Amino acid sequence: MHRFFVDEDGIQGSTARLEAGDAQHAARVLRLAPGDEVELLDGLCRYAARLTEVSKESVSAEVLSTLPDHEPNVRVTLFQGLPKAEKMEFILQKCTELGVYAVVPVQMERCVVQLSGKDGAKKQERWQRIAREAAKQCGRARVPEVSAPQPLAGLARPLSEDYDLVLVPWEEAREGGIRAAIRETNAQRIAIVIGPEGGMTKEEVAWLAERGARPVTLGPRILRTETAGMAALTMALCLSGQME
Repeated sequence: MHRFFVDEDGIQGSTARLEAGDAQHAARVLRLAPGDEVELLDGLCRYAARLTEVSKESVSAEVLSTLPDHEPNVRVTLFQGLPKAEKMEFILQKCTELGVYAVVPVQMERCVVQLSGKDGAKKQERWQRIAREAAKQCGRARVPEVSAPQPLAGLARPLSEDYDLVLVPWEEAREGGIRAAIRETNAQRIAIVIGPEGGMTKEEVAWLAERGARPVTLGPRILRTETAGMAALTMALCLSGQME
């Protein structure tokens, strides 16, 4: 079934209008017609709906019912050290599909890419669009928020105050895994901090540990930055019972 976001006015009674871009896609590309059944997303819920009016300018639908929620009960935020090229887009897409709550790109010492100001804002807009499309594709009503790039030093307060558990997968960690950390804390708000290509420095890991973060191992094999976040996210959600 085709999925679409409703426009900014949301659902009024049992009537909804598709967001402009989705309306054009439905009418001009998919050539949907009144009577076709679709799924609508409004940022909070999923709905079964039937199209009532279709034109090149706008598409309206009648809401039939509310569909089951696909959002994890455990909120996992990924703090991703900025990688090179299109890797960030890949990470955003796949982690959105897996169920990440939010993504914060982080400037770290070994980041080759440096983004700030207007460049960072432009990237953030693109990244948010990618998360939005990934959410629609996988049937999530809620789109993960993607922040503008942040320096690691600026995250001291949120990392120490906003999460029940902060995990730092690190290739030099020799003991302590995600399973034990989650079982011990029963955390509902989890942060995962991933380094860029080349990993985090010992000083960065020590700085995080001083603020309550737990360095953990993901096993004996060294994972690329675009793999480590997805692996840690999947493990955290699975061990919290969110992938059953």
